[in-house]
Parts: sequence; C-alpha cells; structure tokens
Amino acid sequence: MSKSYGADWSVKLKLEIKTDFLQLNEKGLYCPYGEFYLDAQRAVDKVVVSHGHGDHIVAGCREIFSTVPTRFFMEHRFGKNAGKHFHTFPYGKEFLIKEVALTFFPAGHILGSALVLMVYQGTRYLYSGDYKLQSDETCEAIQLVKADVFITESTFASPSVKHPDAIQEIKKLNAINHPILLGAYALGKAQRLTALIHTHCPDKQVLIHHAILPFHKLYDQLGALHWNYLPYNRKLMKDNPNRSIYIVPPLTFNSYIKAKNVIRVFASGWARLQKGNQLALFISDHVDWDDIIATVTWVEPKEIWTLHGDGSALQDYYNTIIPVKQL
Repeated sequence: MSKSYGADWSVKLKLEIKTDFLQLNEKGLYCPYGEFYLDAQRAVDKVVVSHGHGDHIVAGCREIFSTVPTRFFMEHRFGKNAGKHFHTFPYGKEFLIKEVALTFFPAGHILGSALVLMVYQGTRYLYSGDYKLQSDETCEAIQLVKADVFITESTFASPSVKHPDAIQEIKKLNAINHPILLGAYALGKAQRLTALIHTHCPDKQVLIHHAILPFHKLYDQLGALHWNYLPYNRKLMKDNPNRSIYIVPPLTFNSYIKAKNVIRVFASGWARLQKGNQLALFISDHVDWDDIIATVTWVEPKEIWTLHGDGSALQDYYNTIIPVKQL
C-alpha cells in the first residue's frame, strides 16, 4: 500500500463541499456536476466504472470511462452490448467530464479496480468502489490519495469484523488429503486463490471450472501473473485425489450441496457462507473495520459518505470528529 498526495494539498484554500455532489437514485450514484454515473445499475448516457464485478457494471451504456482491464471484463460479460464507446485511462492520468476532473488510482480489489478521485472547483471527492488493503499479487496495490470527502463502501463496516491473514487461511488446505471443492467468485477471488495456492500450497493441483477459465486467461493476457493451473478434467481429479483443488463459481458450488468424496470449502469474508462447509476459509477482497479506519486516517477527509452497507457504526465511531452520512 502506498500513499499519494495532491501537489496542492498543503497550500489549498478553504473549499466548499457540495452536499449534492453525488446523488443516489434508481439508476445508481449520479454526479450532476459532471452529468455522469458511478457504477450505474441501469444503462445510462455516461458512466465511470470502478471495476468489473457484476454488481458494479451494466450493459448498454453510451459512454464508459474505465481502466483497460475493466473494459476487458465488461466485454467478456456483455459482448457487443458492453457499451457504445469506451474511454480507458491508466492510473494517475487525469481526464475531464464537463467541469469535473477525474483520476483513477489502484483500489487493490481486483485487477483494474480503481479508486476514483473527482475534483470540482478545487474540492476533492474520493470514491472507493470496492477496495482492500491486504496484499494480492494478482492486482495492483492500493494507492491512497488525500481528499475532502471520502465516499467509502461499508460492506464490513462493523467493529466485530476482522479479516484474518489470507496466507494463513490458504495454508489450511495443506492439511487436507482429500479432493477439495473450493467455491469462489469467478473474477478476482478465483485468480487470487490460484496465486495463493501456487505459492503456499505447492503440492496441490489447481483445476479451474469452465466458467472461471476465461477470467484466468484474461489475467494471463493482461500480464497480471503467470501461475500453474489446469482446466477441470475429471480424470485429472481422479488420478490425483489427495492433491486436487477444484475451483468453482458459487452456483456450481451450491449445486453440489450433497456431493460426496469432496471437502467443501468456500472462500469469503462472510460468516454465513462458511456454514455447512467442512472447513471455514475467511479470505475477503474487501476492507474490514480496522482497514476502513486506517484508510480514513490516511485520506484525512473532512466528511465521510458511506454506501454498499450499513454506515451507522462509522457514524458512532467518528461522532463529532468527522461528519458521516449514508448515501
């Protein structure tokens, strides 16, 4: 994780925070000053996309602003209907939408994920999308920037949530001498697990479900990582039962609820997704409570706006120190 500071941060004048800079409506999070959406939920004219997960993208928008990997993931999911015009930008390159200056910075969530810095009339608004501070060799490390307003996801914004170290979690698989059915989200999580297993479970053989395989190939194509994995083959798993880890998407994992002769494991930060499995594997690609607090300390916002979860614990924590509102 690295810090990045705006060049004018220490000398800037007192600036006005527009309380209506972002507005949540049925189409998503709208910026009226730039006439664009952030991670729209329905097809819109202009959308800035933080990353390629299905709950942050939508088909059929006229203009899409994103990183290159996010474009690739959208085109894989939606084909010709991914969007009419893509505008892709590297991290750190400023671009304008009307009078709002935007810059992408790595969010550390998945490959191509971005924090979105928006500057309007000198005031800095930082939209997190989904982000994490834990290390992950399959994507760019998060790069935090200073901002007047921090718009943060609050998926795990509870003092009771603490994500364990991912390396120690993945090493649990070394003790299993049985075929493992490993459930994971197809984009981001499956690739991170493959890399973790490659490094920390070297005796294991990773087999990839056909629905996940295209994302592995896109990661390869984008130069994210070179790793060892094979497309799933029943014979391979039968020939090496004590070494095989078969990574499958959630729908497949759930359809094998009564599968015999495999150890069921699902990689997630959610405790509810660990129930009924033979082994709990708490590996999350989101920030936990301590990570959110650490991020706020680095960003030094004058206000915090929350979404994608319950921000009430953050309101209580910061109380009179920093105003916190839920969008």
